[in-house]
Amino acid sequence: MSLNHLQLAPDKLMNSEGQPIYGHFDGVVGDLAIKQFNYFNEMDKPCSWFAKYFDYKQFQFINITTPRYIIGVAIADIRYVGSSFCYLYDIEKNKLTETQALKPLSWGMSVSHSPQQGKAQIKHRQGKIEFSIKDSQWQLSIKTDDIKAELELSPPPLSLPMSLCTPTGYSGWTYTQKHNGLKVNGSLIIKDEPQPLNAALGGYDFSAGYMRRETSWRWASINTHVEAGVLGLNLAAGVNETGATENVLWINGERHLLPSVKFDFNRHLSNDYWHISTGFGKKGPTTGEIDLTFKALNCRSEKLNLGFLKSNFRQYIGYFSGHIIDNNGHKHLLHNQLGLTEDHFAKW
Repeated sequence: MSLNHLQLAPDKLMNSEGQPIYGHFDGVVGDLAIKQFNYFNEMDKPCSWFAKYFDYKQFQFINITTPRYIIGVAIADIRYVGSSFCYLYDIEKNKLTETQALKPLSWGMSVSHSPQQGKAQIKHRQGKIEFSIKDSQWQLSIKTDDIKAELELSPPPLSLPMSLCTPTGYSGWTYTQKHNGLKVNGSLIIKDEPQPLNAALGGYDFSAGYMRRETSWRWASINTHVEAGVLGLNLAAGVNETGATENVLWINGERHLLPSVKFDFNRHLSNDYWHISTGFGKKGPTTGEIDLTFKALNCRSEKLNLGFLKSNFRQYIGYFSGHIIDNNGHKHLLHNQLGLTEDHFAKW
């Protein structure tokens, strides 16, 4: 069976044999059921408690886009260390400020093992970040020097997230759940100035599992208004590609699963144009569903090298132009629409 076959989201991700259920889901998995996972090494021997605990990774991310600001917030638990960042990008001034935190052995932080219910929180020197999930609805609380926020991300009626589980490496798995083009409600105060939210849009990312010890990915995300209404987009390459991809377009909440994409760019040139397309990219034939260019305006970057742990992270804010064709054959044009890309290497 193709992993692209849609099935109802299970209450628990693990089956009766302690193995994950793979594929695209309609709805949200209730419980990842990590304790029930039977984890084996490359010689088919049961892994130790130590390996089962420390090989598990999880991160959550929320992006908020308003006419004046872009906010990116992340909490990650990679067992050896917990990390978090919260950045504020001023579109008019092209200025990015941030606060971040590192917690050895993830002390003083928590994450939710259910994509349906729970909390993830971490304290920064300047404040506190908290994600709350209630009946699959995401809420965000930020208390930093620059940002005071109590927000809720609300999908259009009947809109479904992208929820997917794929095999990873020899015996691992990755569960990814994302939803873009969400309405933002609540209170947002930036530098003591209340911000209007009538045009604000958001998206979230819940990713967890037994990922490769060394991995890397490229990623693109858009939450914007276009002629057809509200457009949300998630594109990625490098993680969920064993039989299915996490590439999804939302138009006014309607979900369209997309084919695999190729990211063409030179990571050593900060001002290089990115080209994101189906098929072989800019020097070969494409199938035409996706043909986008991206020009970075600013970047949130971080390099961490502890020998056994490494992270080379760059998340860019910039303009997308081009087109995307949905599952109904409708072409959606983008012209200088703000969004995010990411280029990340991790050894964890």
